[in-house]
Amino acid sequence: MTGKRKYPVGIQTFSEIVSKGYVYIDKTDLMWQMTQVSKYIFLSRPRRFGKSLLTTTLCSFFEGRRDLFEGLKVTALETEWESYPVFHIDVSMAKGQDNIEELRHALLFELKPLTERYGSSADELTPGAVFSGLIRRAYEQTGRQVVVVIDEYDAPLLEVLHEEEHLPAFRRVMQEFYQCLKAREAMIRFCFITGITKFSQLSIFSTLNNITNISLDPEFAAVCGITGEEIDTQMQPDVERLAERYQCTDTEMREMLRKTYDGYHFSEDSPDIYNPFSLMKAFNQRKLNNWWFESGTPSYLVQQMRRYRTDITQLDGLQVPSSAFDQPTENMMDALPLLYQSGYLTTKDYDRLTQEYTLGIPNKEVRVGFTEGLLPSVTGMRGSDVQTGFAARFWKALHADDIDLALREMRAYLESLPYVEGFKKKLEEVAVAEGFYEWSFYLIFSMLNVYVQTQVKCARGRADMVVFMPDTIYVMELKINGTAQDALDQIEEKGYALRYATDGRRIVKAGIGFSVEQRAMTGYLIRS
Repeated sequence: MTGKRKYPVGIQTFSEIVSKGYVYIDKTDLMWQMTQVSKYIFLSRPRRFGKSLLTTTLCSFFEGRRDLFEGLKVTALETEWESYPVFHIDVSMAKGQDNIEELRHALLFELKPLTERYGSSADELTPGAVFSGLIRRAYEQTGRQVVVVIDEYDAPLLEVLHEEEHLPAFRRVMQEFYQCLKAREAMIRFCFITGITKFSQLSIFSTLNNITNISLDPEFAAVCGITGEEIDTQMQPDVERLAERYQCTDTEMREMLRKTYDGYHFSEDSPDIYNPFSLMKAFNQRKLNNWWFESGTPSYLVQQMRRYRTDITQLDGLQVPSSAFDQPTENMMDALPLLYQSGYLTTKDYDRLTQEYTLGIPNKEVRVGFTEGLLPSVTGMRGSDVQTGFAARFWKALHADDIDLALREMRAYLESLPYVEGFKKKLEEVAVAEGFYEWSFYLIFSMLNVYVQTQVKCARGRADMVVFMPDTIYVMELKINGTAQDALDQIEEKGYALRYATDGRRIVKAGIGFSVEQRAMTGYLIRS
């Protein structure tokens, strides 16, 4: 067993990582190929997915610092190693501002190191004017074109995405800031821009006609993140160390890591991609945990899901064209583009005949963290309450194949749900009482990483809920203001369980009656 390795948790500066001996997964060949595609490149990836590391790697490359790249793949590709003036601008430093004056001040502050190096002019009064002047002066002073690397270009806008009174004003400030990228095109050698989503009305996309969006390009699917092949080769010592900690085999540990952090795909031919932040954190802490969600579910995402009344039970297994999720933020008709671009959904399959993508939740970490963030807004319950409360007891009962005990736990839980604050409003939002309970159960089971489907289609109707356990499949029907017998009869008459006949697991049918007026389960019947 090799000694403990150093993991770059919280470190996104390429020069520090390689010079101080931190674990580095070599992506420099993909980085180099990216610089050959176009002068202007845009890449969208979820937060904490290695975008910032890629930007600092580009900076070191265009500064001509060949010594930092010794032994890396790019040295077999690059021959000139020329040095350019590099502008690295981290726009995430400008988020969280309350008004446009604060936003302008934050942008100017981010440009300050560049003005100290290349000077400023008294007639440059706005962030965009300062930015434009800096590009001109750097070009004139060095005699070399400028490389512009912009990280998290959309950060200030995502903060106010749900605030209609602030978004247009913030967007005008950012548009003025970016418009020099087109005006100074002749002075720019290369421009790389990262973000989460795409604001088409910004000058980046509306005036840079030659910008190349590589976000769904198969060639660059693995430019951020860590592939399964890299796990098996470059990170094998880390897998061994974690397996030792969990007292399991290397194979078992790789499977645990795969289920927890793998599952991202960024094109139709993408390899499986692991979340790099979570993976490094797991190796560093020697613990599997939901590290990606330490900072919580982004508020803008929850706000947009509320705005569009997103049906959370239908997100896993969506079949849609790329235009449904790869589209500008201003054109959104639902929350799907943000869910995909933020990393809460990913592509799981691609049908070349219909050109449709199947979207799904990437892995256990996202499923648990996502539902934990949404649970309070839908049910009023905290994730910790769920994990130690009803859902845990319900899951244990199902795991023990005791459906009677499980439904008794469900009965007690359902009787408590109507007292959640805002219950009547929640019923109005989902239109029917059944929808509210389906939402609640979907979130709760997802919180425990139990695979559950709601409104499952068959030839003659839809089952309310199907819960998949290792040895048993439970087909459940909830009858609001009806009887358990009515619910069980519907399962039989509509053939909800027939599709699972060849699965090999035991099939259990459960009919449940519930009264909204009494706020209680009126009864249940079970049939195997």
